[in-house]
Amino acid sequence: MNIAQLLAAAARTFPERPAVSRGSETRHSYRQLQVRVVHLAGGLLQLPGIAPRSRVVLYMGNCTQYVEVLFALWHAGLCAVPINAKLHPREAAFILENSDAALCLATDETAAAAATAVSHCTRKVRCIVAGGAEYDGLLDAAPVAQHPVQRDDLAWVFYTSGTTGRPKGAMLSHGNLLAMVQAYLCDVDQIDEFDALLHLGPQSHAAGLFCLAHIAKGGNQVLPDSGGFDVAETIDLINHYSKSTLFLAPTMLRRFIAAPELPRLDVSRVRTVLCGAAPIYPGDVRAALKVFGLRFWNGYGQGESPLTITAMPKHLYRDDGSDEYAERLVSVGIARTGVEVCVADADGNELPPGGIGEILVRGDVVMSGYLNDPQATAAVLAGGWLHTGDLGAFDARGFLYLKDRSKDLVISGGSNIYPREVEEALLASSAVEEVAVIGVPDPEWGESVAAFVVLRSGMQVTAAELDALCLDRLARYKRPKRYHFLDALPKSNYGKVLKTELRALISAKD
Repeated sequence: MNIAQLLAAAARTFPERPAVSRGSETRHSYRQLQVRVVHLAGGLLQLPGIAPRSRVVLYMGNCTQYVEVLFALWHAGLCAVPINAKLHPREAAFILENSDAALCLATDETAAAAATAVSHCTRKVRCIVAGGAEYDGLLDAAPVAQHPVQRDDLAWVFYTSGTTGRPKGAMLSHGNLLAMVQAYLCDVDQIDEFDALLHLGPQSHAAGLFCLAHIAKGGNQVLPDSGGFDVAETIDLINHYSKSTLFLAPTMLRRFIAAPELPRLDVSRVRTVLCGAAPIYPGDVRAALKVFGLRFWNGYGQGESPLTITAMPKHLYRDDGSDEYAERLVSVGIARTGVEVCVADADGNELPPGGIGEILVRGDVVMSGYLNDPQATAAVLAGGWLHTGDLGAFDARGFLYLKDRSKDLVISGGSNIYPREVEEALLASSAVEEVAVIGVPDPEWGESVAAFVVLRSGMQVTAAELDALCLDRLARYKRPKRYHFLDALPKSNYGKVLKTELRALISAKD
Protein backbone atom coordinates (compact mmCIF):
# COMPACT_ATOMS: atom_id res chain seq x y z
CA MET A 1 0.00 0.00 0.00
CA ASN A 2 1.20 3.49 -0.85
CA ILE A 3 1.60 5.36 2.47
CA ALA A 4 -0.14 8.32 0.77
CA GLN A 5 -3.34 6.32 1.10
CA LEU A 6 -3.42 7.29 4.80
CA LEU A 7 -4.19 10.87 3.86
CA ALA A 8 -6.55 9.95 1.02
CA ALA A 9 -8.66 7.80 3.36
CA ALA A 10 -8.75 10.45 6.11
CA ALA A 11 -9.76 13.13 3.59
CA ARG A 12 -12.63 10.97 2.41
CA THR A 13 -13.95 10.34 5.94
CA PHE A 14 -13.14 13.68 7.61
CA PRO A 15 -13.06 16.21 4.74
CA GLU A 16 -13.83 19.31 6.82
CA ARG A 17 -11.70 18.50 9.87
CA PRO A 18 -8.52 20.60 10.34
CA ALA A 19 -5.52 18.85 8.83
CA VAL A 20 -2.78 21.50 9.15
CA SER A 21 -2.82 24.50 11.49
CA ARG A 22 -0.47 27.36 12.27
CA GLY A 23 -0.89 28.27 15.92
CA SER A 24 -4.63 28.34 16.55
CA GLU A 25 -5.47 29.04 12.88
CA THR A 26 -6.50 26.24 10.53
CA ARG A 27 -4.59 26.45 7.25
CA HIS A 28 -6.04 23.42 5.45
CA SER A 29 -8.89 21.01 6.01
CA TYR A 30 -8.34 17.39 5.04
CA ARG A 31 -10.23 17.95 1.79
CA GLN A 32 -8.09 20.98 0.97
CA LEU A 33 -4.88 19.19 1.88
CA GLN A 34 -5.67 16.22 -0.33
CA VAL A 35 -6.49 18.52 -3.26
CA ARG A 36 -3.15 20.31 -2.85
CA VAL A 37 -1.33 16.95 -2.65
CA VAL A 38 -2.72 15.51 -5.89
CA HIS A 39 -2.01 18.75 -7.80
CA LEU A 40 1.49 19.11 -6.31
CA ALA A 41 2.22 15.48 -7.22
CA GLY A 42 1.25 16.25 -10.80
CA GLY A 43 3.48 19.31 -10.84
CA LEU A 44 6.46 17.41 -9.46
CA LEU A 45 6.16 14.69 -12.11
CA GLN A 46 6.26 17.36 -14.86
CA LEU A 47 9.71 18.54 -13.77
CA PRO A 48 12.63 17.42 -15.96
CA GLY A 49 14.42 14.39 -14.54
CA ILE A 50 11.63 13.53 -12.09
CA ALA A 51 9.84 10.20 -12.42
CA PRO A 52 8.46 7.61 -10.00
CA ARG A 53 11.24 6.31 -7.67
CA SER A 54 13.22 9.58 -7.98
CA ARG A 55 14.57 10.90 -4.70
CA VAL A 56 13.83 14.41 -3.48
CA VAL A 57 15.76 16.09 -0.67
CA LEU A 58 13.71 18.19 1.77
CA TYR A 59 16.16 20.78 3.08
CA MET A 60 13.26 22.51 4.83
CA GLY A 61 12.55 24.12 8.16
CA ASN A 62 9.25 23.40 9.89
CA CYS A 63 6.40 24.80 7.83
CA THR A 64 2.79 24.18 6.92
CA GLN A 65 3.91 22.91 3.49
CA TYR A 66 5.95 20.04 4.95
CA VAL A 67 3.07 17.57 5.25
CA GLU A 68 1.76 18.28 1.75
CA VAL A 69 5.24 17.87 0.30
CA LEU A 70 5.70 14.48 1.95
CA PHE A 71 2.35 13.16 0.81
CA ALA A 72 2.69 14.63 -2.68
CA LEU A 73 6.00 12.84 -3.10
CA TRP A 74 4.51 9.54 -2.01
CA HIS A 75 1.34 10.07 -4.06
CA ALA A 76 3.59 10.52 -7.11
CA GLY A 77 5.66 7.43 -6.27
CA LEU A 78 8.72 9.52 -5.31
CA CYS A 79 11.03 9.02 -2.33
CA ALA A 80 11.45 11.70 0.35
CA VAL A 81 14.89 12.45 1.79
CA PRO A 82 14.24 14.84 4.69
CA ILE A 83 17.32 16.43 6.26
CA ASN A 84 17.73 18.81 9.15
CA ALA A 85 17.37 22.47 8.21
CA LYS A 86 20.40 23.32 10.36
CA LEU A 87 22.86 21.23 8.38
CA HIS A 88 25.82 23.03 6.85
CA PRO A 89 25.52 23.39 3.05
CA ARG A 90 28.46 21.02 2.55
CA GLU A 91 26.73 18.40 4.71
CA ALA A 92 23.57 18.87 2.67
CA ALA A 93 25.59 18.60 -0.55
CA PHE A 94 26.95 15.23 0.54
CA ILE A 95 23.41 13.94 1.08
CA LEU A 96 22.25 15.36 -2.26
CA GLU A 97 25.07 13.49 -3.98
CA ASN A 98 24.82 10.29 -1.95
CA SER A 99 21.07 10.00 -2.43
CA ASP A 100 21.25 10.71 -6.18
CA ALA A 101 18.61 13.39 -5.67
CA ALA A 102 17.37 15.27 -8.73
CA LEU A 103 15.48 17.91 -6.75
CA CYS A 104 15.99 19.87 -3.53
CA LEU A 105 13.04 21.54 -1.84
CA ALA A 106 13.87 24.39 0.56
CA THR A 107 12.13 26.99 2.70
CA ASP A 108 12.86 30.70 3.00
CA GLU A 109 15.33 30.22 5.86
CA THR A 110 17.25 27.46 4.04
CA ALA A 111 17.06 28.87 0.51
CA ALA A 112 20.55 30.39 0.51
CA ALA A 113 22.13 27.30 2.09
CA ALA A 114 20.28 25.05 -0.35
CA ALA A 115 21.56 27.09 -3.30
CA THR A 116 25.10 26.73 -1.97
CA ALA A 117 24.64 22.98 -1.42
CA VAL A 118 23.33 22.52 -4.96
CA SER A 119 26.28 24.46 -6.35
CA HIS A 120 28.67 21.96 -4.73
CA CYS A 121 27.02 18.99 -6.46
CA THR A 122 28.78 17.36 -9.39
CA ARG A 123 25.53 17.02 -11.33
CA LYS A 124 22.58 19.31 -11.94
CA VAL A 125 20.10 19.47 -9.06
CA ARG A 126 17.07 21.73 -9.25
CA CYS A 127 16.17 23.78 -6.14
CA ILE A 128 12.64 25.03 -5.41
CA VAL A 129 11.53 27.07 -2.40
CA ALA A 130 8.26 25.91 -0.80
CA GLY A 131 5.79 28.80 -0.86
CA GLY A 132 7.62 30.59 -3.66
CA ALA A 133 6.28 31.36 -7.13
CA GLU A 134 7.74 28.24 -8.75
CA TYR A 135 6.32 26.05 -6.01
CA ASP A 136 2.90 27.67 -6.33
CA GLY A 137 3.09 26.95 -10.04
CA LEU A 138 3.43 23.24 -9.27
CA LEU A 139 0.14 23.42 -7.38
CA ASP A 140 -1.56 24.64 -10.58
CA ALA A 141 -0.67 21.43 -12.42
CA ALA A 142 -3.30 18.86 -13.33
CA PRO A 143 -3.88 16.28 -10.59
CA VAL A 144 -2.54 12.74 -10.99
CA ALA A 145 -3.75 9.40 -9.67
CA GLN A 146 -1.96 7.82 -6.75
CA HIS A 147 1.04 5.88 -8.04
CA PRO A 148 0.91 2.15 -7.20
CA VAL A 149 3.85 0.93 -5.13
CA GLN A 150 5.11 -2.34 -3.71
CA ARG A 151 5.68 -2.88 0.00
CA ASP A 152 9.48 -2.64 -0.40
CA ASP A 153 9.51 0.48 -2.57
CA LEU A 154 11.39 3.33 -0.91
CA ALA A 155 9.37 6.08 0.76
CA TRP A 156 11.83 7.83 3.09
CA VAL A 157 15.63 7.82 3.35
CA PHE A 158 16.66 8.83 6.85
CA TYR A 159 20.26 10.00 7.15
CA THR A 160 21.97 9.26 10.45
CA SER A 161 23.45 12.17 12.36
CA GLY A 162 26.99 11.35 11.28
CA THR A 163 28.56 11.99 14.70
CA THR A 164 31.14 9.24 14.00
CA GLY A 165 31.74 9.88 10.30
CA ARG A 166 29.78 10.37 7.13
CA PRO A 167 26.01 9.97 7.62
CA LYS A 168 24.39 6.86 6.17
CA GLY A 169 20.96 6.79 4.54
CA ALA A 170 18.62 4.28 6.18
CA MET A 171 16.23 3.07 3.46
CA LEU A 172 12.65 3.01 4.76
CA SER A 173 9.95 1.55 2.55
CA HIS A 174 6.22 2.13 2.38
CA GLY A 175 5.88 -1.16 4.28
CA ASN A 176 8.29 0.00 7.00
CA LEU A 177 6.34 3.22 7.55
CA LEU A 178 3.01 1.39 7.60
CA ALA A 179 4.36 -1.01 10.23
CA MET A 180 5.50 2.00 12.26
CA VAL A 181 2.03 3.57 12.07
CA GLN A 182 0.31 0.34 13.08
CA ALA A 183 2.65 -0.09 16.04
CA TYR A 184 1.89 3.47 17.19
CA LEU A 185 -1.85 2.84 17.09
CA CYS A 186 -1.35 -0.45 18.96
CA ASP A 187 1.07 0.77 21.61
CA VAL A 188 0.56 4.49 22.17
CA ASP A 189 -2.94 5.88 21.56
CA GLN A 190 -6.20 5.29 19.79
CA ILE A 191 -6.23 8.62 17.98
CA ASP A 192 -9.35 10.21 16.50
CA GLU A 193 -10.20 13.27 14.41
CA PHE A 194 -10.25 15.54 17.47
CA ASP A 195 -6.58 14.93 18.31
CA ALA A 196 -3.82 17.46 17.68
CA LEU A 197 -0.11 16.76 17.24
CA LEU A 198 2.11 19.73 18.14
CA HIS A 199 5.25 19.89 15.98
CA LEU A 200 7.85 21.27 18.40
CA GLY A 201 10.88 19.51 16.93
CA PRO A 202 12.19 19.22 13.35
CA GLN A 203 9.67 17.72 10.93
CA SER A 204 12.66 16.09 9.25
CA HIS A 205 12.98 13.79 12.24
CA ALA A 206 10.59 12.31 14.84
CA ALA A 207 7.85 14.93 14.40
CA GLY A 208 7.59 14.14 10.71
CA LEU A 209 7.25 10.44 11.42
CA PHE A 210 4.84 10.77 14.35
CA CYS A 211 2.51 12.72 12.08
CA LEU A 212 1.69 9.65 10.00
CA ALA A 213 -0.37 7.90 12.67
CA HIS A 214 -2.27 11.12 13.40
CA ILE A 215 -3.01 11.74 9.72
CA ALA A 216 -4.23 8.16 9.38
CA LYS A 217 -6.95 8.96 11.93
CA GLY A 218 -7.76 12.51 10.86
CA GLY A 219 -5.76 14.36 13.53
CA ASN A 220 -4.63 17.98 13.25
CA GLN A 221 -0.97 18.83 12.57
CA VAL A 222 -0.18 22.01 14.53
CA LEU A 223 2.86 24.19 13.77
CA PRO A 224 3.68 26.83 16.42
CA ASP A 225 3.82 30.39 15.12
CA SER A 226 7.39 30.60 16.41
CA GLY A 227 8.38 27.64 14.25
CA GLY A 228 10.02 25.88 17.20
CA PHE A 229 9.85 25.13 20.89
CA ASP A 230 8.78 27.92 23.22
CA VAL A 231 7.30 26.82 26.55
CA ALA A 232 4.80 29.68 26.95
CA GLU A 233 3.59 29.25 23.36
CA THR A 234 3.35 25.49 23.78
CA ILE A 235 1.20 25.88 26.88
CA ASP A 236 -1.09 28.25 25.00
CA LEU A 237 -1.47 25.69 22.21
CA ILE A 238 -2.19 22.87 24.65
CA ASN A 239 -4.81 24.98 26.36
CA HIS A 240 -6.38 25.77 22.98
CA TYR A 241 -6.64 22.25 21.56
CA SER A 242 -8.71 19.59 23.31
CA LYS A 243 -6.37 16.59 23.01
CA SER A 244 -2.75 17.49 22.39
CA THR A 245 0.16 15.13 21.84
CA LEU A 246 3.67 16.56 21.92
CA PHE A 247 7.13 15.09 21.50
CA LEU A 248 9.72 16.37 23.97
CA ALA A 249 13.34 15.23 23.99
CA PRO A 250 14.68 15.05 27.58
CA THR A 251 16.31 18.49 27.34
CA MET A 252 13.01 19.99 26.16
CA LEU A 253 11.12 18.15 28.91
CA ARG A 254 13.38 19.67 31.58
CA ARG A 255 12.85 23.16 30.17
CA PHE A 256 9.09 22.65 30.07
CA ILE A 257 8.83 21.43 33.65
CA ALA A 258 11.10 24.16 35.01
CA ALA A 259 9.36 27.02 33.17
CA PRO A 260 7.67 29.73 35.26
CA GLU A 261 4.63 29.53 32.94
CA LEU A 262 3.90 25.94 33.97
CA PRO A 263 1.05 26.82 36.40
CA ARG A 264 -0.96 28.04 33.37
CA LEU A 265 -1.01 24.54 31.88
CA ASP A 266 -4.39 22.80 31.72
CA VAL A 267 -3.00 19.28 31.94
CA SER A 268 -6.43 17.78 31.27
CA ARG A 269 -6.01 18.89 27.64
CA VAL A 270 -2.82 16.85 27.21
CA ARG A 271 -3.33 13.51 25.51
CA THR A 272 0.27 12.25 25.56
CA VAL A 273 3.79 13.54 26.15
CA LEU A 274 6.10 11.45 23.98
CA CYS A 275 9.72 11.29 25.10
CA GLY A 276 12.77 9.79 23.45
CA ALA A 277 15.78 10.59 21.22
CA ALA A 278 18.20 10.65 24.18
CA PRO A 279 18.67 8.98 27.58
CA ILE A 280 16.29 10.07 30.32
CA TYR A 281 17.15 9.83 33.99
CA PRO A 282 15.02 8.84 37.00
CA GLY A 283 14.62 12.39 38.28
CA ASP A 284 13.30 13.53 34.91
CA VAL A 285 10.73 10.72 34.81
CA ARG A 286 9.51 11.47 38.34
CA ALA A 287 9.22 15.16 37.51
CA ALA A 288 7.30 14.39 34.31
CA LEU A 289 4.89 12.08 36.13
CA LYS A 290 4.34 14.70 38.79
CA VAL A 291 3.31 17.25 36.15
CA PHE A 292 1.57 15.08 33.56
CA GLY A 293 0.51 12.01 35.51
CA LEU A 294 -0.11 8.92 33.39
CA ARG A 295 0.12 10.93 30.17
CA PHE A 296 3.85 10.35 29.89
CA TRP A 297 5.30 7.82 27.41
CA ASN A 298 8.94 6.95 26.79
CA GLY A 299 10.15 5.11 23.72
CA TYR A 300 13.31 3.74 22.16
CA GLY A 301 13.96 3.55 18.45
CA GLN A 302 16.49 4.39 15.77
CA GLY A 303 16.33 5.79 12.29
CA GLU A 304 16.95 2.24 11.11
CA SER A 305 13.82 1.07 12.96
CA PRO A 306 11.95 4.37 13.09
CA LEU A 307 10.53 5.25 16.50
CA THR A 308 9.79 1.58 17.05
CA ILE A 309 11.88 -0.82 19.12
CA THR A 310 10.57 -0.75 22.70
CA ALA A 311 8.34 1.58 24.71
CA MET A 312 7.05 2.11 28.22
CA PRO A 313 3.24 2.33 27.97
CA LYS A 314 1.65 5.14 29.93
CA HIS A 315 -0.31 2.87 32.27
CA LEU A 316 2.82 1.02 33.37
CA TYR A 317 4.11 4.21 35.01
CA ARG A 318 1.42 3.73 37.67
CA ASP A 319 3.06 3.07 41.03
CA ASP A 320 2.02 -0.49 41.85
CA GLY A 321 3.90 -0.62 45.14
CA SER A 322 6.30 -3.27 43.88
CA ASP A 323 10.01 -3.35 44.59
CA GLU A 324 10.67 -3.12 40.86
CA TYR A 325 8.75 0.13 40.33
CA ALA A 326 11.65 2.50 41.06
CA GLU A 327 13.91 0.57 38.69
CA ARG A 328 11.23 0.42 36.02
CA LEU A 329 11.09 4.22 35.84
CA VAL A 330 14.26 4.24 33.75
CA SER A 331 13.36 1.28 31.57
CA VAL A 332 12.64 1.97 27.92
CA GLY A 333 9.86 -0.56 28.22
CA ILE A 334 8.82 -3.67 26.37
CA ALA A 335 9.10 -4.76 22.74
CA ARG A 336 6.71 -2.94 20.43
CA THR A 337 3.93 -4.75 18.63
CA GLY A 338 5.31 -6.69 15.67
CA VAL A 339 8.93 -6.24 16.76
CA GLU A 340 11.34 -8.85 18.12
CA VAL A 341 14.06 -7.58 20.43
CA CYS A 342 16.87 -9.54 22.04
CA VAL A 343 20.13 -8.83 23.86
CA ALA A 344 23.08 -10.82 22.55
CA ASP A 345 26.75 -11.40 23.27
CA ALA A 346 29.57 -10.72 20.81
CA ASP A 347 28.89 -14.05 19.05
CA GLY A 348 25.19 -13.30 18.57
CA ASN A 349 24.00 -15.62 21.32
CA GLU A 350 20.92 -14.40 23.20
CA LEU A 351 21.67 -13.56 26.82
CA PRO A 352 19.43 -14.40 29.78
CA PRO A 353 17.71 -11.67 31.84
CA GLY A 354 20.30 -9.45 33.48
CA GLY A 355 22.96 -10.14 30.87
CA ILE A 356 24.37 -7.01 29.23
CA GLY A 357 24.95 -7.15 25.51
CA GLU A 358 24.08 -5.52 22.19
CA ILE A 359 20.41 -4.89 21.46
CA LEU A 360 19.26 -6.66 18.27
CA VAL A 361 15.97 -5.99 16.50
CA ARG A 362 13.95 -7.52 13.68
CA GLY A 363 10.48 -6.99 12.27
CA ASP A 364 8.56 -5.31 9.46
CA VAL A 365 9.57 -1.87 10.67
CA VAL A 366 13.34 -2.45 10.22
CA MET A 367 15.01 -0.81 7.22
CA SER A 368 16.22 -2.78 4.22
CA GLY A 369 19.73 -1.34 4.52
CA TYR A 370 21.85 1.75 3.93
CA LEU A 371 21.62 3.50 0.58
CA ASN A 372 24.64 2.86 -1.66
CA ASP A 373 26.56 1.20 1.19
CA PRO A 374 26.42 -2.62 0.92
CA GLN A 375 29.33 -3.14 3.30
CA ALA A 376 27.69 -1.18 6.14
CA THR A 377 24.37 -2.86 5.36
CA ALA A 378 25.87 -6.35 5.64
CA ALA A 379 27.42 -5.48 9.00
CA VAL A 380 24.39 -3.84 10.60
CA LEU A 381 21.90 -6.48 9.36
CA ALA A 382 24.10 -9.51 9.98
CA GLY A 383 22.16 -12.67 10.71
CA GLY A 384 18.85 -11.06 9.81
CA TRP A 385 18.88 -8.77 12.88
CA LEU A 386 19.41 -5.02 13.10
CA HIS A 387 22.51 -4.53 15.23
CA THR A 388 21.72 -1.29 17.05
CA GLY A 389 25.15 -0.62 18.55
CA ASP A 390 23.38 -0.01 21.87
CA LEU A 391 24.10 -2.00 25.00
CA GLY A 392 21.25 -3.08 27.22
CA ALA A 393 19.75 -5.76 29.43
CA PHE A 394 16.30 -7.25 29.92
CA ASP A 395 14.80 -8.04 33.27
CA ALA A 396 12.80 -11.20 33.89
CA ARG A 397 9.54 -9.51 32.84
CA GLY A 398 10.85 -8.27 29.49
CA PHE A 399 11.56 -4.64 30.40
CA LEU A 400 14.61 -3.32 28.57
CA TYR A 401 17.23 -1.14 30.26
CA LEU A 402 19.67 0.82 28.11
CA LYS A 403 23.23 0.94 29.31
CA ASP A 404 25.14 2.84 26.66
CA ARG A 405 26.25 2.93 23.08
CA SER A 406 28.81 0.17 22.61
CA LYS A 407 31.31 2.76 21.40
CA ASP A 408 30.86 4.71 24.65
CA LEU A 409 31.67 1.76 26.91
CA VAL A 410 34.72 2.54 29.09
CA ILE A 411 37.11 -0.34 29.77
CA SER A 412 39.40 0.52 32.65
CA GLY A 413 41.85 -2.05 33.94
CA GLY A 414 39.86 -4.76 32.17
CA SER A 415 36.59 -3.78 33.88
CA ASN A 416 33.55 -2.47 32.01
CA ILE A 417 32.18 0.91 33.09
CA TYR A 418 28.89 2.16 31.67
CA PRO A 419 28.90 5.97 31.49
CA ARG A 420 25.17 6.12 32.14
CA GLU A 421 25.50 4.70 35.68
CA VAL A 422 28.18 7.27 36.52
CA GLU A 423 26.01 10.05 35.07
CA GLU A 424 23.07 8.94 37.20
CA ALA A 425 25.25 9.03 40.32
CA LEU A 426 26.43 12.58 39.57
CA LEU A 427 22.89 13.77 38.85
CA ALA A 428 22.04 12.93 42.45
CA SER A 429 23.70 16.26 43.29
CA SER A 430 21.12 19.04 43.48
CA ALA A 431 23.74 21.39 41.99
CA VAL A 432 24.15 19.39 38.77
CA GLU A 433 21.95 20.34 35.83
CA GLU A 434 23.47 18.04 33.20
CA VAL A 435 26.41 15.67 32.95
CA ALA A 436 28.13 13.56 30.31
CA VAL A 437 30.75 10.89 30.97
CA ILE A 438 33.32 9.52 28.52
CA GLY A 439 36.41 7.34 28.60
CA VAL A 440 39.81 8.94 28.04
CA PRO A 441 43.19 7.28 27.40
CA ASP A 442 45.04 6.36 30.58
CA PRO A 443 48.66 5.08 30.49
CA GLU A 444 48.11 2.80 33.48
CA TRP A 445 44.53 1.59 33.14
CA GLY A 446 43.98 1.83 29.39
CA GLU A 447 41.02 4.17 29.94
CA SER A 448 39.74 6.23 32.80
CA VAL A 449 36.51 8.12 33.36
CA ALA A 450 36.11 11.86 32.67
CA ALA A 451 32.96 13.75 33.61
CA PHE A 452 31.70 16.97 31.99
CA VAL A 453 29.37 18.80 34.35
CA VAL A 454 26.92 21.67 33.85
CA LEU A 455 25.78 23.30 37.10
CA ARG A 456 22.38 24.76 37.85
CA SER A 457 22.23 28.54 37.77
CA GLY A 458 23.61 30.07 40.97
CA MET A 459 24.81 26.77 42.44
CA GLN A 460 28.29 25.44 43.14
CA VAL A 461 29.82 22.07 43.81
CA THR A 462 33.44 20.95 43.93
CA ALA A 463 35.09 18.01 42.24
CA ALA A 464 35.82 16.57 45.69
CA GLU A 465 32.13 16.71 46.60
CA LEU A 466 31.17 14.99 43.36
CA ASP A 467 33.86 12.39 43.97
CA ALA A 468 32.39 11.66 47.40
CA LEU A 469 28.95 11.34 45.85
CA CYS A 470 30.23 8.73 43.40
CA LEU A 471 32.09 6.79 46.07
CA ASP A 472 28.87 6.62 48.05
CA ARG A 473 27.06 5.03 45.10
CA LEU A 474 29.59 3.27 42.87
CA ALA A 475 32.59 1.01 43.01
CA ARG A 476 35.77 3.05 43.42
CA TYR A 477 37.12 2.15 39.96
CA LYS A 478 34.05 3.67 38.30
CA ARG A 479 34.40 7.17 39.68
CA PRO A 480 35.67 9.93 37.36
CA LYS A 481 39.37 10.70 37.51
CA ARG A 482 38.77 14.10 35.89
CA TYR A 483 35.98 16.65 36.18
CA HIS A 484 35.40 19.42 33.66
CA PHE A 485 32.84 22.15 34.36
CA LEU A 486 31.14 23.58 31.27
CA ASP A 487 28.49 26.21 30.64
CA ALA A 488 26.67 23.78 28.33
CA LEU A 489 27.12 20.35 26.78
CA PRO A 490 27.61 20.19 23.00
CA LYS A 491 24.47 18.73 21.42
CA SER A 492 23.16 17.80 18.01
CA ASN A 493 20.12 19.46 16.48
CA TYR A 494 18.06 16.64 17.98
CA GLY A 495 19.27 17.19 21.56
CA LYS A 496 21.76 14.33 21.74
CA VAL A 497 25.02 15.02 23.58
CA LEU A 498 27.93 14.97 21.13
CA LYS A 499 30.49 12.91 22.99
CA THR A 500 32.79 13.09 19.98
CA GLU A 501 33.17 16.82 20.68
CA LEU A 502 33.90 16.11 24.33
CA ARG A 503 36.64 13.68 23.30
CA ALA A 504 38.05 16.34 20.97
CA LEU A 505 38.05 18.82 23.85
CA ILE A 506 40.06 16.39 25.98
CA SER A 507 42.51 15.81 23.14
CA ALA A 508 42.99 19.54 22.70
CA LYS A 509 43.70 20.01 26.42
CA ASP A 510 46.13 17.09 26.54
